[in-house]
Amino acid sequence: MASNKVCQVSAELIALARKFRFRKEKNVAAISMKANFKTLTIELDESYEDVTIEDIADDLPTAEPRYLLISYVLNHSDGRVSYPLCFIYYSPPTAKPELMMLYSSSKTEIERKTDATKSFDVRNSEDLTEEWLQEELGRI
Repeated sequence: MASNKVCQVSAELIALARKFRFRKEKNVAAISMKANFKTLTIELDESYEDVTIEDIADDLPTAEPRYLLISYVLNHSDGRVSYPLCFIYYSPPTAKPELMMLYSSSKTEIERKTDATKSFDVRNSEDLTEEWLQEELGRI
């Protein structure tokens, strides 16, 4: 039973996340990661460059969780620009309980290994919007 298992993060994915964290481009980019239920590893699902938050949300599966690492461009009201690295745990309510348990038990491990500066949870892909992310980032 996978309920008490934690997925391992491959060295390749950790290296990719580190490279992603220190990217020089000044646009929104993202990495989608998924759990491999058979091997109990976290692997790359999709990579996005110069994308909108809504484009990422549109690509999310309706019945499977995902981890997202988003390099976001945040324009502040005083004219400053920052580039927070956001970890988002997407867990749709229609996902199988076994998958939900596997993803939730592995969340802390992947979150720690990606060195994200902000962390959020989203249940519905429709909630993952530019406006929502800006509101969340403004609260921190």
